[in-house]
Amino acid sequence: MEKILQYVWKHRLWSSEDMLTNDGRRVRVIDPGLLNTDQGPDFFNAKVEIDGNMWVGNVEIHVRATDWQRHGHNTDKAYDSVILHVVQKDDAPVYRTNGERIPQVVLNCSPRFGERLNDLLNARTEIPCAASIPTLPSLLITEWIQALAFERLHSKVGRIRDLYDATCGNWEEVCYVTLSRNLGFGVNNDAMERLARRTPLRLLHKHSDSLFQIEALLYGQAGMLSSATEGNPKSTSSSATVPGTSSTATVPEVSPSGRRAILDPYTQQLTREYAFLANKFSLTPIESEAWKCFRMRPHNFPARRIALLAHYIEGGFNLMNAILEASDEKALRQLFSVELTGYWATHYALGKESNMTARALGESSIDIILINTVAPLYYAYGEITGNYDHIDRAIALLESLRPEKNSIVASFALAGLKSDDALTTQALIQLKREYCDARKCMYCKIGHRLLATAARTK
Repeated sequence: MEKILQYVWKHRLWSSEDMLTNDGRRVRVIDPGLLNTDQGPDFFNAKVEIDGNMWVGNVEIHVRATDWQRHGHNTDKAYDSVILHVVQKDDAPVYRTNGERIPQVVLNCSPRFGERLNDLLNARTEIPCAASIPTLPSLLITEWIQALAFERLHSKVGRIRDLYDATCGNWEEVCYVTLSRNLGFGVNNDAMERLARRTPLRLLHKHSDSLFQIEALLYGQAGMLSSATEGNPKSTSSSATVPGTSSTATVPEVSPSGRRAILDPYTQQLTREYAFLANKFSLTPIESEAWKCFRMRPHNFPARRIALLAHYIEGGFNLMNAILEASDEKALRQLFSVELTGYWATHYALGKESNMTARALGESSIDIILINTVAPLYYAYGEITGNYDHIDRAIALLESLRPEKNSIVASFALAGLKSDDALTTQALIQLKREYCDARKCMYCKIGHRLLATAARTK
């Protein structure tokens, strides 16, 4: 409740311009001050006129006046600078540490404000204000959408900045982890990022001349090889050798009657190779349970995403440089228009063969990679290096890409918010996840306009 009072005070949403203190003096607020989110009074540097006299200082807000003493402000000199105590219920006078009485006012707001806020916070619809969106000024919507788009982009850039610091400015490592995460396409983002962090480029580059060893490291670190041979005492053994590998140890094949199918020769070879490399480099895989495939189309299975990642690592990971040198969107698309070869041209998981296309990513998936990987990398690179042309490239790329197709975008379209490009759909995703889902209607410009209108309605 106190946060609501702070909100009303900050945005001047009380019922009348003039208020009276509890001892009858007229109060006019010139400036409500700056909200303080740390210790001390709630608002700094407010300007208040009391009976014609101007006061400059701090403002404290409580639900009940007795909260002043209950919180110990009457003995705390940090609150001696308070020039006005604002409350919802006046149940006691308040004093500074020297005994001086502090002016106190009751903050009155239109009942419609409370009703509107309650409607928004307790709405059963996914978008609480959906019915009111068509009634709002288009300029307000446009400005808020633009702000949300940058808010979402900056959150991604913040993650990249953290990676840049953690990798001591290694842009290829930053690109590697960022791409890995986004190849999870939401469902497996965290698992893909954990895999990349657990298997750094410096390790993979030791074996960059062998796609087989790269795959052995990645699938082994993903926990997909250890789980492939688990849990059946009725097993046979076999051995095979791949040119250029490091081990010829035997591995078990689980019998058809067991919990696992018989491993195909390639999976056996990967398993042997990973066992050797894991022992050599003291590697620990992530748990296999981290991966999710429920209701997922086979070509989206994480094993194929890892195969794509291995493709970029073969010969040395140089994708960040390629992204920076790409001349246009067409050139960027070519970077991600990859066809898988060998085993992964005909498999969607280890031991799972299919007649699917060898193409690693469809056009819509490439769009998502450009949105979530390339544009944030451009923006972060521009900020960190001072090359602001790359910031412009990031925005131009998002404006050129087709709008995303998902349930969030569809819901806002029904509410009257149409999307013409990916910059707009990114804004809508930010709005839904950070404001609508969290019911932060007071901090959303759409919600604020509705609340402000209600507060000024008698």
